[in-house]
Amino acid sequence: MTVRFRYRAATPDGQVVDGIVQAPSRQSVLEELRRQHLYPVTVDESPALGAARAGRRLGRRTAVALWTRNAATLLGAGVPLDRALAFTAQHAGHDGLAEAVRQVRRAVQGGASLADALGQHPRYFDPLFVAMVAAGESGGVLEVVFERLSEHLEEGTELRSQLRSALLYPALMAVVACIGVIVLLGFVIPRFAAILADVGGTLPLSTRLLLGASTVLVKGWWAWLLLAGAAAYAVPNALARPETRRRWHGARLSWPWIGDIELKYSTARFARTFGLLLKSGVPALPALKIARASVTNLIVADGVGRAAAALAEGSALCASASPTPTTARCGAPCGPPSRCSSRCSSCSSAPSSGSSPSPCCRRSTGSI
Repeated sequence: MTVRFRYRAATPDGQVVDGIVQAPSRQSVLEELRRQHLYPVTVDESPALGAARAGRRLGRRTAVALWTRNAATLLGAGVPLDRALAFTAQHAGHDGLAEAVRQVRRAVQGGASLADALGQHPRYFDPLFVAMVAAGESGGVLEVVFERLSEHLEEGTELRSQLRSALLYPALMAVVACIGVIVLLGFVIPRFAAILADVGGTLPLSTRLLLGASTVLVKGWWAWLLLAGAAAYAVPNALARPETRRRWHGARLSWPWIGDIELKYSTARFARTFGLLLKSGVPALPALKIARASVTNLIVADGVGRAAAALAEGSALCASASPTPTTARCGAPCGPPSRCSSRCSSCSSAPSSGSSPSPCCRRSTGSI
């Protein structure tokens, strides 16, 4: 069975062509375009006319990922930057992003660098995006940087989609279960309570507890509503204060299972962003400061900030990469081997076979 696919591709001389082809799958279309020496930009299943009119615009993150992929394909095919920006603005799939790309194009035409022009629109292009583009411009490998950015954004979009899909069913079941319990306690159990009261006798403990929970819900519903409203107001206000939010983030890291998962997730996200920046040619210190913004837990972010400060002072990256201030077991602050060796003779020497690692290299638990 064949399906209609609409494609947009770039020729080796930089021209952009559109077309419709019948193929059994999207992969078949891509292979056919490659045989024709065309660089595919987009390949989508062609919907019916009514479905196309009813189709919704893309979300902001999805639109940015698609725009980045289109720009990487066009630049890799040798299309000039000005034409690539003009083309991708027309097919951005998001009105706000399309207008932002048009403003970026006008700024580039006015003499600004692409990174500076993108930095004027932080809603769509974060510091990571801007820093990598700046590194690509300085190194003359803009198409390579856009390719890495598109892969990074697509992987993030796919991960979020998988998480939503995985959590959708449990969340739906939780909502249905809560509604069922409320209906039982608020409407069904009170009817049985009247019948049991007429029968008399001593009820089992579990039945009495169930009847008591129903009474609390039915007669004190207004108190539960007030309590829920107060919590909805107080909790966000409390977490809006930096100190409270920092204590909350620190407490989460101490939870069993959840704390370990959050620490690993934050560390992996930081390491991935930091490595992507370094691979694109961004210096280590700016890369650390930019990658710090990708960490959502404030305690872990503080550790990254201390690492950046240590690097700026000439220390090793691991010198401050712990959620709490770390010192060597010999009592000297951890730092470069030359600095630590003046306080601890075993710091600068490599451990002999069978001996334990250097005391200054032993970190407290919980370090990043």
